[in-house]
Amino acid sequence: QVQLGESGGGLVQPGGSLRLSCAASGSIFSISAMGWYRQTPGKQRELVALLTNGGRTNYADFVKGRFTISRDNANNTVYLQMNSLKPEDTAVYYCNVFELNSGRYRPSPYWAQGTQVTVSA
Repeated sequence: QVQLGESGGGLVQPGGSLRLSCAASGSIFSISAMGWYRQTPGKQRELVALLTNGGRTNYADFVKGRFTISRDNANNTVYLQMNSLKPEDTAVYYCNVFELNSGRYRPSPYWAQGTQVTVSA
């Protein structure tokens, strides 16, 4: 089982910044990556960014150049630095850990409560 805990969300004006944090614990010895998803009401959860154990990153097109993912491997913590925030970035943000399976990074079935990010004037 994997335990995840996100923090750092809040209300920010358009153009502002936030930094999200997520600590992972439990059965994480075999993970290959950590990353972030987001979800808005009525929509499916979508991948925002992923960072592999080897340091390779993958960003969704809608955040490229604005968001940066990083990790503290010693503490199994992943961060998401979000700059130049837009109202359309408003969502609940979730983190997860990934395993490499058949050439694809697959998230664990464990999800925490997420952290709400609201971008509004």
